[in-house]
Amino acid sequence: MASIFTRIVNGEIPCHKVAETADYLAFLDIRPQTKGHTLCIPKQEVDYIFDMDDDHLAGLMVFAKKVAKAVRQVVPCKRIGIAVVGLEVPHAHVHLIPLNAVSDIGFKEPLDIPANELAELAARIAELV
Repeated sequence: MASIFTRIVNGEIPCHKVAETADYLAFLDIRPQTKGHTLCIPKQEVDYIFDMDDDHLAGLMVFAKKVAKAVRQVVPCKRIGIAVVGLEVPHAHVHLIPLNAVSDIGFKEPLDIPANELAELAARIAELV
């Protein structure tokens, strides 16, 4: 079954379109964190953003950069934050969120992880990169 974003791409569900190319679409989030919260998606349905091939992933980021610059010109804010959560819709997407405070993007209290655990975790990840 097509994701809700594929249905938007196909014109089955309306959206507040911000930008579009042959490969990507940007539209306002209908449940925004802040005014101007925009979603950038590849038109090709891929569930997990890191399963995208390198060229399309890079293209999505360049597309998102152009959209973010436009949003920043229209919505007064200090910066445009970027988030990739990937759990709420099974279709790769990037959230562009106008920020005036860290709380605008919903970060919770940081974890207190001892330095030795951080070092071990970093080493384990580094082995696989």
